[in-house]
Amino acid sequence: MKLHWSPRSPFVRKVMVCAYEAGIVDKFECVRSPVAMDKLNLNLNLNLLPDNPLSKLPTLVLDDGYVLFDSPVICEYFDTLHDGARLFPTEGRVRFVALQQHAFAGGLLDVLLLWRQERNKPQPQQRPEWLAAFKVKSTASLDALEQLAPHLRFDAIQIGDIAIACVLSYYDFRLPDLQWREGHPALAAWHAHFVDRDSMRRTEPGDAE
Repeated sequence: MKLHWSPRSPFVRKVMVCAYEAGIVDKFECVRSPVAMDKLNLNLNLNLLPDNPLSKLPTLVLDDGYVLFDSPVICEYFDTLHDGARLFPTEGRVRFVALQQHAFAGGLLDVLLLWRQERNKPQPQQRPEWLAAFKVKSTASLDALEQLAPHLRFDAIQIGDIAIACVLSYYDFRLPDLQWREGHPALAAWHAHFVDRDSMRRTEPGDAE
């Protein structure tokens, strides 16, 4: 298998954490595929289009040529390739709780990516109402995650735990000035423990785009 990959993508990181947790990293090859729109290199980006017309990461090409994207699909597929405890529960309410946590973290990550893009514009081009809206959503999400923190796992982890850990680490990597830990002690304590996992240490963002 071939995984279109970048060392700074938080969506790729989530997929890689799942791969390490499932013990299947040796089952695929990581192929560097830059897609940053602010530094568009058509030769590089066009190389991804045959596998993913959206030119988005991550994209997984199976051995038979079938292509899977995006990260939720790839994470769940990886969970079928091992015999250990499932990252995606298979039945009942616990499954939908895990899926909801996964979706919540993904939605928050979308907010942070858009917020960062807006913050990186020259100030005259920034929209204050957008910046204010992103801040409100981020604050409300972190407050909700603080309430959820006592129920997050250190052992027998599930996809929701991985996704939440990855989005909190994205704050640290791209938006450290937001100081998300302030007012969220339970969430900060859980994250500090979780990021010590081998899967998280092995997937820390690299320096290259």
